Amino acid sequence: MDKEILLQKCLERAVEEEEIAGGCILVNREGQEICYLESGWANREERRPISSNTIYHLFSMSKPITAAAVMILLEEGVIDLYEPVSRYVPSFGRQSVMEGDEIVPVQKQMIIKDLLSMTSGLTYPGQLNRAELETGNVYAKLEEEMKSGGVFTTKRFADEIGGCVLAFQPGESWQYGVSADILGAVVEAASGIRFGEFLEKRLFGPLGMEDTGFFLPYEKRERLATVYESVQEQKLKPYEQDHLGIRISACPNPFESGGAGLLSTADDYFRFADMLLNGGKNGDIRILEEETVRFFTGCGLDSKRQESFSQWFGLDGHTYGNLMRILTDRKLAGILGSAGEYGWDGWLGTYFVNDPVRKITLIFMTQKKDFGTSNLTRKIKNIVFS
Repeated sequence: MDKEILLQKCLERAVEEEEIAGGCILVNREGQEICYLESGWANREERRPISSNTIYHLFSMSKPITAAAVMILLEEGVIDLYEPVSRYVPSFGRQSVMEGDEIVPVQKQMIIKDLLSMTSGLTYPGQLNRAELETGNVYAKLEEEMKSGGVFTTKRFADEIGGCVLAFQPGESWQYGVSADILGAVVEAASGIRFGEFLEKRLFGPLGMEDTGFFLPYEKRERLATVYESVQEQKLKPYEQDHLGIRISACPNPFESGGAGLLSTADDYFRFADMLLNGGKNGDIRILEEETVRFFTGCGLDSKRQESFSQWFGLDGHTYGNLMRILTDRKLAGILGSAGEYGWDGWLGTYFVNDPVRKITLIFMTQKKDFGTSNLTRKIKNIVFS
């Protein structure tokens, strides 16, 4: 059966079974669109269908874009990955770390490279240890300020996180956390301009990503996909709570989160992904040099750090570098693909992968709480890469 038919059936079945309210699939090969498919609703209650210009919250699919901003400054000699983070965020010069039941000073300062590989010791909010609790306190302060109409800047967020205890000594393990948000503050300090302005000038503008950014203009709010969650008996209902300082509603978001804050469309994100797949170039516009892209998309973890990363469900046969997964062992992966492919996903189900061997980009967009790389995502990928 034709793969386009299989993909359409797979997507429609997910909508019919209320696994998702709606979504789209975009597949390109060597810069040429192979297929674009959509099914379901951007807003079921208003009967507003998914369309090619639907805007989605990227959440963690913001991270590769943040890493690309770091790569721009790296190849221009503005930053060095072995520089201490404290050079750009002074509060990181006074850090402490959990060791058993004790809090002790760090043995060595966190460096920018630790942020790119998530070996920084920074966490996301949680209840497992003091590091997660203190990080949660920063987010609580951020959310309280949002409710009162205040602006919690990228710099202020990083300053506050610098005062949190770390889960482990910098460079000693791997844990998913707020590293990308701190990188946003590093880019801001190193470039001398606001993080969102840097992304617009150096990435979004040159690539023609007109619908990508931290802020959603009023005139585009009708294009924003509604976020859904599953309730009893797998029925879907709108999800309206803020998450990680990101407003789920159509209101402009005041926090420029390099780890979760961007909004975009499938077409816009393809422009970014295609730039990477094309060695840093999109048409006549060069964003990164080829050697920089090879470094950006080809790093990984050593065996010690890999052990911690391997505990992440669904990422067998992968490693992690520069805020992206990289497929290293197809036999272990449990999902079809090529060694060396890279990409990432988002909390609400956005997903992208670049395969440099087959020159294929796959982008899947949907908006559902806690969806990430779902069973549906893997089914779609297996159809494309079979």
